[in-house]
Amino acid sequence: METILEQQRSYHEERERTMDAMVKEILQKKTGHRETINADHRLKNLHDRYIESTIRLKELYEDKDGLRKEEIAALSGPNEFQEFYARLKQIKEFHRKHPNEICVPMSVEFEELAKIRENPAEDYTTPVEFTDEEGYGKYLDLHECYEKYINLKGIEKVDYITYLSIFDHLFDIPRERKNSEYRNYIRALLTYLKDFVSRIKPLSDQAQEMAIAHQEFIKQWEAGTFPGWPKETGGALTNIGAHLDLSAFFSWEELASLGLDRLKSALMALGLKCGGTLEERAQRLFSTKGQTALDKSLVAKKGANKAKATTQQRHKDIAAIEAQVYRFANIVSSTRAATIENVTRRAARAAGERRDESDEESDASAAADVDSDDDEVPYNPKNLPLGWDGKPIPYWLYKLHGLNISYSCEICGNYTYKGPKAFQRHFAEWRHAHGMRCLGIPNTAHFANVTQIEDALALWEKIKNQKENERFVAENDEEFEDSQGNVVNRKTYEDLKRQGLL
Repeated sequence: METILEQQRSYHEERERTMDAMVKEILQKKTGHRETINADHRLKNLHDRYIESTIRLKELYEDKDGLRKEEIAALSGPNEFQEFYARLKQIKEFHRKHPNEICVPMSVEFEELAKIRENPAEDYTTPVEFTDEEGYGKYLDLHECYEKYINLKGIEKVDYITYLSIFDHLFDIPRERKNSEYRNYIRALLTYLKDFVSRIKPLSDQAQEMAIAHQEFIKQWEAGTFPGWPKETGGALTNIGAHLDLSAFFSWEELASLGLDRLKSALMALGLKCGGTLEERAQRLFSTKGQTALDKSLVAKKGANKAKATTQQRHKDIAAIEAQVYRFANIVSSTRAATIENVTRRAARAAGERRDESDEESDASAAADVDSDDDEVPYNPKNLPLGWDGKPIPYWLYKLHGLNISYSCEICGNYTYKGPKAFQRHFAEWRHAHGMRCLGIPNTAHFANVTQIEDALALWEKIKNQKENERFVAENDEEFEDSQGNVVNRKTYEDLKRQGLL
């Protein structure tokens, strides 16, 4: 068993090594998005370990049980040599009973951490898990929340791309639609956003973010300015009621002319039920004219105020969850924009291209970051020509496939394609389709092999003019036959008819 002083020394060493590892982790250059997230998680683990060792070290220094004081007194007392040999005897006895016991020093553990930090490509362990749709933290995966959203009653059904743009527009949903099912939906949405932020930004303080969101919510709620939850408007006497002199009214129709709010105020002043339509309120109030005792069936229940308070508290709880959703949606705003772009791009591709892309992304996620792989220059010490897969191939095969010929497409943003096969194939791919869509031109077979923007626009104008000329015009294309069997168009027929020549 380790002594108190040895435990203190061990915690001091752990704190110093952890601090040194955190500094080196921060200074280490990150090569891509994946490595940045992994580094943040390693840094978070080191920080938690530093805090934990500090707490334990503080408890030892506080010495609430007095063991540390007794140990120091035993080492510095009059029998210090006797204490020394007694402890030496305990150590020898321990190793005699456990001859094969191996003690791994703390430096070995931190050396392993240094190897992972300096050689991230050799680290096959992932400190955090992401779905395939999330692309290791690049994009949001809100498909489950989307399914719950479109199943809400009274909610306009939208597609997934539109949902990504409006999932935080909770203020557009009417208040009467925000029931228990809606509360379950926003809870699931908030749970996913908090979990996603904790995975892509492990060093962020979520408790602080939630506290700030709650403080801002309380201020806006009390002021009645929280989005989607305005204060209920009404007269000054809406809650306490104002008595109404019924002697000036001779029918309930006259009372109905006062309006819903005034009738409600008068009913509340009498302690009567204030719900129902305008006619029901007027009839209920007029029935009390000249009565000394009120009908018990008309008297409001005592639990009405309590039910109203419960409803208000439920609304406040829902609005508090919405405030947190707004806060975390603002944190992932850049990720949401990238998600919308990615989903739109994937939707524009053919099914075969999407399969190829998913295979490439799965391979890249197992090896390294996708973006860094695209930007990195492949290992090619002999400067051999590269094939479609980015690997060196023989020069005769390189020329056979025409990869030494480059084709540039201005519509694709002056992107360069190697070889005629890749050039011909790109006209049906997403990049060329996106460029044609930006120009307002349909990507049809008429524009095959057209790479210049000016040529594409000129051809599109020519096609539109040709279609305009081929369009059916009643005056020119509608045929008429006179009494002699002559066939003429409509305009000529009407001219001859006006002149009396038919």
